Amino acid sequence: MKMPKEIICEEISKKGVLPFSRFMELALYCPESGYYETEMAKVGRGGDFITSVSVGNLFGQLLAYQFSEWVGGGGWSPGTVIVEAGAHDGRLAADILGWLKAHRPECFAGLKYWILEPSLTREQWQRSTVKEFTENVGWARDFKQLSAGGKNGKINGIVFSNELLDSFPVRRFGWDKMGTHWFEWGVTREGDNFIWAKLEKANFKLTNPELEAVLPDGYTVEIAPASAEWWRAAAGMLGQGRLLAIDYGFTEEEIFLPSRQCGTLRAYSQHHVSDDVLANPGGQDLTAHVNFSAIQKAGEAGGLATEAFFSQAKFLTQILAKTQVGGNFGEWTPARTRQFQTLTHPEHFGRAFRVLVQSRSV
Repeated sequence: MKMPKEIICEEISKKGVLPFSRFMELALYCPESGYYETEMAKVGRGGDFITSVSVGNLFGQLLAYQFSEWVGGGGWSPGTVIVEAGAHDGRLAADILGWLKAHRPECFAGLKYWILEPSLTREQWQRSTVKEFTENVGWARDFKQLSAGGKNGKINGIVFSNELLDSFPVRRFGWDKMGTHWFEWGVTREGDNFIWAKLEKANFKLTNPELEAVLPDGYTVEIAPASAEWWRAAAGMLGQGRLLAIDYGFTEEEIFLPSRQCGTLRAYSQHHVSDDVLANPGGQDLTAHVNFSAIQKAGEAGGLATEAFFSQAKFLTQILAKTQVGGNFGEWTPARTRQFQTLTHPEHFGRAFRVLVQSRSV
């Protein structure tokens, strides 16, 4: 089994300089040895980072309540599904399904919960986690396989992701103020280390070119075309229902601030954040903030209407308010209170994480 570093070195030997997007792809997704292909327990207090899911099962329970409200609460209409993309170890799926089984049995009975998962390794983790709900869960490698059973290649229901879009490989662009042009950052070798190297002038332009006059020399920004393409494909597959993304990110105006000179790309290992993203490929998580403006435009170009874009704190608080009116959510324990505070507090998950909801109705 080849490790990411070995494969990256081989490609650099052939090409000289590797686009950073390719470096990131190999570091994270190299079959069998990429960061996301090894060690199921990298998420949580004992891993490299925590997520809303690892805070506790309240996050999934609140989502389950909202999903049941969106589809009417009285049972799923024939062919209506929930699709989770990027389910990692399946914990969120188990939390959602567990709440629906306990509190919305009429919904659970007819529910098909699909997990969109291209990795056989991660599918095995997920199968182990959701084994209690095997009859309700199915797996698909891609959108084509998922929509094959739908009417006219479309599906009806809810398609959602939690911390998926930030994991797509990004391209890094730098601003040459003297030459008044953009260039792309690539990766090459210096001895046993990987270092940054400039590629040719980039075919990249800001949507607001006037910003270039105030950007400092060397200003760096990340672009994730693959995430927008993924969202556009999801929008095209949705016949009726909602497309939901929960992730940390910014609007375009927030990303292109002169003060954000070094971009948002970061590495995570054992709960430490590092700017040294070229170190130890495959051994640390690499992630960049989502450009939600680009994602929103991609969905709208695919015919979806934007219902909401706000903080995770506001999204979850609104759901909680509905549970207090509608009831049958389960006992509100001190543990739930602590989890909710972490999920919504601005210094934890409440402000950094954003929620985008788009929909298509008949």
